[in-house]
Formats: sequence, C-alpha cells, structure tokens
Amino acid sequence: MQGEMVTAAMIWPLGLGVLGAIVGSFVAALVIRWPQDQSVMHGRSACDACGRTLTARDLVPLLSALWLRGRCRTCEGPIDPLHWRVEAIAALIGVLAGVATASPLAVAGAIFGWLLLALAALDATALWLPDRLTITLAIAGAGTGFAGVPPAIPDRLIGGAAGFLTLWAIAAGYRRLRGRDGMGGGDPKLFGAIGLWLGWRMLPAVLLLASLVGLAWVVFAAVRGRRMARDAALPFGALLAVAAYPAWIAMIVSSS
Repeated sequence: MQGEMVTAAMIWPLGLGVLGAIVGSFVAALVIRWPQDQSVMHGRSACDACGRTLTARDLVPLLSALWLRGRCRTCEGPIDPLHWRVEAIAALIGVLAGVATASPLAVAGAIFGWLLLALAALDATALWLPDRLTITLAIAGAGTGFAGVPPAIPDRLIGGAAGFLTLWAIAAGYRRLRGRDGMGGGDPKLFGAIGLWLGWRMLPAVLLLASLVGLAWVVFAAVRGRRMARDAALPFGALLAVAAYPAWIAMIVSSS
C-alpha cells in the first residue's frame, strides 16, 4: 500500500512535468506568433535565420534546445530562447502541481498555471492580455468549480466579481485623478478570472504578492542601472499571473 502511494506521488509530478514541456512548446509558439498575426495552428515551424522547416528532432521540448545549444542545426543561427524558457517554466508548473496534490486535482492546477503562463508571457513581451485567452481562463475556473473542485462555486463567483471590480475601480479612480490611463483594460478581467479559480479569500494575497514582485523588479532594475520613468508601463497582468499560481499551490497544500 505504501509503495503504491509513493509511486502515485512520483507519477503525477513526472507525468505533468513531461506534459508541461509539450504544452510549453505550444505556448511559446503562441506567444511569438499571435502578436504578429501569425497562425499558431497552421504553418510549419521554421528557423528565423535561414527559413529551413524544422523537423521533429529539432522540436523535442527542452531536449532539442539542449542538444543543439539553442542554435539552428543548418545555419547555426540562434533560436529565440523564449522557446526553451517557456517550455522549462511550463514543465515546472506541471511538476509543482503534481507535488502539491498527487490526484486529478493536479491536472486542474496545471491547466491553471499553463493558461497563466501564456497570459504572463504575452503581457511581458507585448503588453497584451487577449480577451479570448482571459475568457478561456475564466470559463475553465468556473467549469472546475461546477465540477466540484475546491473552492466552492459561491466563493469563486464572488472572487470573479470582486477581482474584476477591484481593479476596475482602481483604474477608474486613477483615470479620474490623473486624466490618463494607469492600468490596461485587460488587468481587471484577468484578476476576475483568477478570482474564479481561487475564490475571493485569496485575492488580497495575490494582489499583495503581485505588488511586491513589481516593486522588487523596479528595485532590481535600479540596481542594474536601468532608470524607469514614473509613467513607464509595467506588465501588471504578468505580475498577477506570477502571484496567482503560488497562491493556488498554497491553497491546495493548506487544505490537504
């Protein structure tokens, strides 16, 4: 019996880690192509430098980048490191979900993390939170709640409304006081979608952690000698996403 428990505890992180690397490959392509109005579902992957169509052995998540040292096999031109970085983060998300709970609940958590990863990467690279992706996150959050995944549906629905209205009110107040936008229109929608996953009780912690991460980034940039203007745009949606996944892990671990 104990051996079966140990095996299950190992299978979930390993399985979701491998699946995460595969999902990460798709997410990386999405992040690179979507802002350029290029199809993710159609068209073969090709080297950015020489245009050669990449084969299956060039596209094995993480392993190809490691084997080829991040360069094209034909022209030795550099491959965008965003590919292997997103694959690695997606794999880590899967592993952490499996460690947090060795059960089907880990699949829901991994999906939450992978959707957050796509949104965070798009916001960090293009300052864009696509409504289609945010709505997908929201629908998945409500759907898992109706399927019986904790927290309960009332907590999720309150969280969705509270998350959206909180940031919407902050953005509206800033616009009225300063006469210009201080927050992107996608941030309240993302926070609402996060509320549909975590429930209302976790939202203050997510908002606090996102703010602390943002502050740490500004301090780090200043230490590195990078001056940031007061009106410099920060990808707050990415900060919310970075804060939301650890919050989910903490919620699951504390409830088990």
